[in-house]
Amino acid sequence: MLNLERLRTLDALARHGSVSGAADGLHVTTSAVSQQLAKLEREVGQQLLAKNGRGVRLTDAGRLLADHAARIISQVELAQSDIEAQRGQVVGEARIGAFPTAARGLFPAALAALRADHPELRVRSRELEPEQGLRAVVRGDLDLAVVLDWSNKRLPVPGGLAQAHLLDDMPDIAMPAGHRLAGRSEADLEEFADDDWVSWPEGEFCHDWLMFTLRSRGIEPRIPHLAGEHHTQLALIAAGLGVCITPRLGRGPVPEGVALVPVRQRVVRHVYAVWRTDADRRPSIRAAVGALRAAAGPGPGSGPGPGSAL
Repeated sequence: MLNLERLRTLDALARHGSVSGAADGLHVTTSAVSQQLAKLEREVGQQLLAKNGRGVRLTDAGRLLADHAARIISQVELAQSDIEAQRGQVVGEARIGAFPTAARGLFPAALAALRADHPELRVRSRELEPEQGLRAVVRGDLDLAVVLDWSNKRLPVPGGLAQAHLLDDMPDIAMPAGHRLAGRSEADLEEFADDDWVSWPEGEFCHDWLMFTLRSRGIEPRIPHLAGEHHTQLALIAAGLGVCITPRLGRGPVPEGVALVPVRQRVVRHVYAVWRTDADRRPSIRAAVGALRAAAGPGPGSGPGPGSAL
């Protein structure tokens, strides 16, 4: 009989494309992955892997078995969801990811509440950018991810995922305290056309959003400084090196020398949780979403949003 854990290892290799990627996804060593795959080859009596340069590739038999493995694992997860739903108990393990400001703004309260209310639930969390979080949920590396999109630039959500709105985050423009617009109650983005900008790293969803938004308003931005952490961005602003968009979720204390002005045009980050639909009935998923919603609180715009579930 085929061993389920070895099938999980083959499935991880097929999804990640390498032994090291499978090891990272399964949180084991590369030698453990290699041992499991070698045992699986002996179990089925066929070669499942072939060398491909410095890495490996699946043989025809390997691809065939990997396809079956994906279906078997999906069915096992569905069975687990049904059993948990019938028991009605929040137990087992929940692997949760979030983009950095959501991890900072939501995880401390949400995870502490889950520990207090459901002591038999083991929660593992990690930071991931929105696109990475979606991919991790689709691959099965995460049970739930907190992701975002913007009111004028949506993040495509793959099929097979359910989602629940958590909150709407209203960002501000951060600028040096001595900036000509620092005393305003609100400002238009067009008024910063001649300023230097501090942005997220190239390739990240929020950087692409910033470029799209400014260009749609006729601004070709000068972006001399890139930083992934909002605290680093604000430190650069305090040093007089430009302006930036700074969300309110997870912002924390603002450094001296930084002024915040709301954007006159409504700019909103929609923050929501996503999980696989085959896990929809798991009490642990429902408990995690509930804890995240409670941590988000009844702030401005935190009511039901697009694509809400649960």
